[in-house]
Amino acid sequence: MTNITKFLLVGFPDDQVLQRLYAAFLSLVYLVALMGNLLIITLTTIDQHLQSPMYFFLKNLSLIDICYISVTVPKSVMNFLTNSHSISFVGCASQVFLVVFFAGTEFALLLVMSYDRYVAICCPLHYHVIMNRGSPVQMVTASWFSGGVYGSIHVAGTFSVHFCGSNIVHQFFCDVPSLLTLGCIGEQILEYVFIIVSCCFGFICFILLVVSYIYIFSTVLRIPSAKGRVKSLSTCLPHLTVVTLFLFSGIITYLAKNFKSSSSLKVLISVLYTVLPPTMNPLIYSLRNWDMQMALGKLIAGEMFRTVF
Repeated sequence: MTNITKFLLVGFPDDQVLQRLYAAFLSLVYLVALMGNLLIITLTTIDQHLQSPMYFFLKNLSLIDICYISVTVPKSVMNFLTNSHSISFVGCASQVFLVVFFAGTEFALLLVMSYDRYVAICCPLHYHVIMNRGSPVQMVTASWFSGGVYGSIHVAGTFSVHFCGSNIVHQFFCDVPSLLTLGCIGEQILEYVFIIVSCCFGFICFILLVVSYIYIFSTVLRIPSAKGRVKSLSTCLPHLTVVTLFLFSGIITYLAKNFKSSSSLKVLISVLYTVLPPTMNPLIYSLRNWDMQMALGKLIAGEMFRTVF
């Protein structure tokens, strides 16, 4: 057992040229994610046609994505540029908490968004009663609170263990599975219990999400007009795509840790899980949602008009 004051993040090869390339790539992706999500927040704030609960949830999803990608990428880019791989014990614990916090909040918010689509399509006459002025705020608050509880539980479980020997984390940020491999044998039981309970709860939530979409699609198929079916699907498919991307990338990341493969491949998969959903979510919603396209067109036209005149 050792008294560790810092950890070394050595997920990528120790080659300065490659590290500069990684830094450039991550910086570019980070800027794209920031611009896309800030654009979503701007459109859903200033456009009067985007003031429904669905776009309020979307605004919060973009805010979560900005926070989520900002926890890991800037620190990694700075480490690449300075050729420093260290992170303090407190910094590592904070990173674990924030990553789990924002991931848990995003999952909870995606569940809330699926419920919103279920009510809008399956119970349209009761939508404004169920989704009144206060309900979306309460649901978003509950999502953030559940993410905070989820992050607190896992950071407590992870750092309740004593670390034996090495302080080298084979990852580009501090994550729970990599840190648990550094713990003394037999002391990870508490965190493993938390992980099992979290997976069971997450699986139940996933089943509820699947059931809600079964009802949604069965209701959409009964809509008599083709135009009505297309309009209903246009509000559901972006959310369903985002949910699939988020869950699929997460499952692939944590399954890859249990298979024999190169550490570089595992780190690359973790990079995709960390940066892909926040980067792709704005693109998915802007391309698949007609109202978002109209709002973006009005914003661009307004800026061009002010530039010319």
